[in-house]
Amino acid sequence: MANPNTVQALAKVEAKTAAEICAAIELSEPARKLLDQQTPPADYLAKLNEAGMGEDAVRFLAHALPKREAVWWACQCIREAGVDSGEAAKAALLAAAVWASDPSEQNRRAAHAAAEKAQGTPEALTALGAFLSGGSMTPPEAPEVKPAEDFTPRTVAGAVMLAAVAAEPEKAPQKYRRFIDLGVQSANQPLPKGKGA
Repeated sequence: MANPNTVQALAKVEAKTAAEICAAIELSEPARKLLDQQTPPADYLAKLNEAGMGEDAVRFLAHALPKREAVWWACQCIREAGVDSGEAAKAALLAAAVWASDPSEQNRRAAHAAAEKAQGTPEALTALGAFLSGGSMTPPEAPEVKPAEDFTPRTVAGAVMLAAVAAEPEKAPQKYRRFIDLGVQSANQPLPKGKGA
């Protein structure tokens, strides 16, 4: 029988070692102790999973995935968690999913508008992650201000962690394991096409 904590290869993760990814992440001290310079990303994620370090695993995977896959992953986690934060939040989640399937400038801006109306929800953070994926953070007519490279993974990690505790927080450890499974799928499968499929 396969170990439930093992993680298959992460095909879309470009980094060759976990250390490359972890250089820019705030991880717990126990998570740092599991890291060495040669460990592949999938092996490190499996170690975090096995040790029950759900939040560290979420942060790591959010930074490891390409931005579109990370946003799509957060969408899947929120849906899986059954979070119901209201109509504005549903619209934000849909806007994020639409951007993940078609990352146009129009869809990026629409994700920002939707995030503004759903503040304080995991859905808003997910849509904000889409908006902060590139382009400019200022209005189209203003001078360009590019987002930092880590803005999307940070907001995605926040969205996933918030989804894990939004309902039945005592079940967060099990949710984190399921969410990591969903993230591994995002790292290995094609993104959806169409209107946020």
